[in-house]
Amino acid sequence: MKRSTLAFVVSLLFLVGCGHPDARPVPYVPTREATAGWGTAALDELDTRTPVPLLPTMANHQKQNMRDHLVAVQEIVQAAATNDFDAIEKAAKRIGYSDGMGQMCTHMGAGAPGFTEQSLRFHRTADRIAQAARTKQRAKVLDELGTTLQTCTACHAVWKQRVVDDLAWQQVTAAHSTKAN
Repeated sequence: MKRSTLAFVVSLLFLVGCGHPDARPVPYVPTREATAGWGTAALDELDTRTPVPLLPTMANHQKQNMRDHLVAVQEIVQAAATNDFDAIEKAAKRIGYSDGMGQMCTHMGAGAPGFTEQSLRFHRTADRIAQAARTKQRAKVLDELGTTLQTCTACHAVWKQRVVDDLAWQQVTAAHSTKAN
């Protein structure tokens, strides 16, 4: 260590050690600007899942939907505990397939071949939870819930969000739409 650097470090340690005994250290809370980029590139490199390119609003919308899916699963489990089959069916329908859900999944997966199909499988398995609830078979409800949760974990094991800007979104979706045709 250079002599000037060593002198600086020793002086700094002396100054820190000479604080008022009642003084409490103020924790350093870095600003958003200071932390921009901390670890994101390294984490992305370590995370080998396939990226699903999404615009920021799409990524946020998708996360909100995922959170609601978790709430629906929680409601299914709670309703199954009390044999409330109407509540099971209602919650399962929220995560089941609909034309609107199909359109949304197709749009979200426009830049990641295979994503749309896997996400639609999830919604179709959730439909089977509602079907089991209509027959009032708790064991079947739980079995179908298990299958649905397997599709969740399989999807999350393969895919990760990658937030992109408008230009990147246009490029990746155009590239994938020409391959599909």
